Amino acid sequence: MSNSIQQIPSEQQAMRAKCFHPSGTFVEFPMEDVETSIPERFEKIVRLYPDCLAIKDKDRSLTYDQLNRAANRIAHAIIERRDQGSEPIALLFEHGIDVIAALLGVLKAGKFYVALDPSFPQERLKYMLQDSEAPIVLVNHRSFELGKQITKSSFPLLNVEEIDESLSSENLCLAISPVDLVNIRYTSGSTGVPKGVTRNHRSSSQVPGLMRVSPDDRFSLIHSVSFGSSAMDLYLSLLNGASTFLFDVKRESVQRLLHWLSEEQITVCHFPPALFRQVAELLSDRRQLSNLRLVRLSGAAISRLEFELYREKFTAETLLEIGMGSTEAGRICSATLDQTFSFPDKGAPVGYPVKGIEIRLLGEDGREVSLGEIGEIAVSGSSLAFGYWKEPELTGAKFLPDPGDANRCIYLTGDLGQMLSDGFLIHRGRKDLMVKIRGYRVDLREVEGALREHPTISDAAVAAWDQSSEEKYLVGYIVSHAESTMRVSELNAFLRAKLPDYMIPKAFVLLESLPLTNGKLDRSMLPQPGNQRPDLRTAYVPPRNDIERLLSRIWEGVLVTEKVGIHDNFFDLGGHSLAAARIISGVIKQFQLELPIKALFESPTVAEMAAVITAHQGKQLTDGDLARVLGELESLSDDEAQRLLAEETTSSDSGPRHE
Repeated sequence: MSNSIQQIPSEQQAMRAKCFHPSGTFVEFPMEDVETSIPERFEKIVRLYPDCLAIKDKDRSLTYDQLNRAANRIAHAIIERRDQGSEPIALLFEHGIDVIAALLGVLKAGKFYVALDPSFPQERLKYMLQDSEAPIVLVNHRSFELGKQITKSSFPLLNVEEIDESLSSENLCLAISPVDLVNIRYTSGSTGVPKGVTRNHRSSSQVPGLMRVSPDDRFSLIHSVSFGSSAMDLYLSLLNGASTFLFDVKRESVQRLLHWLSEEQITVCHFPPALFRQVAELLSDRRQLSNLRLVRLSGAAISRLEFELYREKFTAETLLEIGMGSTEAGRICSATLDQTFSFPDKGAPVGYPVKGIEIRLLGEDGREVSLGEIGEIAVSGSSLAFGYWKEPELTGAKFLPDPGDANRCIYLTGDLGQMLSDGFLIHRGRKDLMVKIRGYRVDLREVEGALREHPTISDAAVAAWDQSSEEKYLVGYIVSHAESTMRVSELNAFLRAKLPDYMIPKAFVLLESLPLTNGKLDRSMLPQPGNQRPDLRTAYVPPRNDIERLLSRIWEGVLVTEKVGIHDNFFDLGGHSLAAARIISGVIKQFQLELPIKALFESPTVAEMAAVITAHQGKQLTDGDLARVLGELESLSDDEAQRLLAEETTSSDSGPRHE
């Protein structure tokens, strides 16, 4: 039995029926067109709308007929050099019309493309070029020098701006199968080496056939076509007769993007959630983007923050499409929402399985979990990739045989999901974003969500770092509103009201902005913090006597923090229940005094603890009692330490004091 429910509820069907251009016209995309090639469908659109605007960038624009002829000349030039036959062709272009014409030209020539983004590090570009074994690189004037650098003359370059104008601009009409490859798209690999995902014409045409797109629609394309969902946006527009407007988000400001969306009267815009937040926060008037009929969010799980920004900043006429997909699986599920949607208490909504997709939720044992339970999202259907380029073992590990259909496979996404009774899927995090902190499973996104609820924080991310061979600790990365200031003590107090002890980050790093790659949070670029003292509300005061010096060393050793001041609060330094037990154990060893864990709760600074020790001098433990007390403390689990701390402090009216 599958968790997937094929028939979406009537309410969602009615919502999707509202999702079309006000003109009420759209191009039919029959399923038989999914079983053709991308060039064949594109040429059909060219015949229908030859003089309509197809594409526009910062410098120029082309009609469908002009774009088709430019792509045809490139296709003829490729075949002139490489003959017919399927093979990879590398594209090295900045975001603009040339890369779109080159992409179509490669497909028209019966070949498949590898998109090289010039903003990538050269070592990554060289790896992609060598791994794909592309025999030729397409460039233009702007990328020609970079092409020479990364190829070192071992690969020929074809400059599309120098193609002979006398070369034919007529359609090639090659026989291209829907199962022929369209591209190799490189995505981050767990080993640190990019892995190539291969897709065919059938899987790439699946999404364009799912939406009612009008020739009057004006689509934004704000990321490089090397970014998976951007290529899907391109097909969604060009295979349905709409106009595509290119904006280079890497080179322009978010403020400029906002003005551009208004100037170009964009009707459908696709954002990653992180970029959407930045745009929405700049909106001062709900009517500023009144032409925008549909905001599409994907690339990362949507949070309540994004939904509330949509409800607050956009008119009721603008609908919100959420969804989930991956490079390997394409579009998995989606839902069209309006401002009456009720956001779930836990997890991120991602919608209903798209047509032709079946979703299973699998437990650790590989069996399907019951409805309402959490399991790994496994996908089967016609939109799946072929597998990984030259990686048969990895392909076999991630693309499993479908026991229900010998002609299909099942892809393990690595995402966790929960299926509601009507078939609506809730995303419950990534398996690889589930980390163990002191023995507890922590979803980093849950901590990020709590941080974003702080009124002075505009964005946040959380990463887990190795503190020792056996321990990890959390670090919060925060972007604050320009006029806001905050202290670690305030953040700790805020989070302790929302999260359990083990989910509180040990340290916080203030950033001007989160590192993004193609609009998505790039966790690999989050800096590892040092062991320096955090920015506390209290000024640093050094130890004044031997007792305080000894206590500071104990604090510094357990908390792995440099220069603990005598008035620094234990909890503001990243302290938690297990660390409290360790500090008390260190104090008992050093001063041979019996102290309960709650002593640190009541006296959370070096100065206050020094006063407690001074008051108890002369009451040292015997050797036998010392061994007993230390044995009890050192055998405490984190659960037991938290329980003791809770039991010993429930009678107190206040939480940990933050001086």
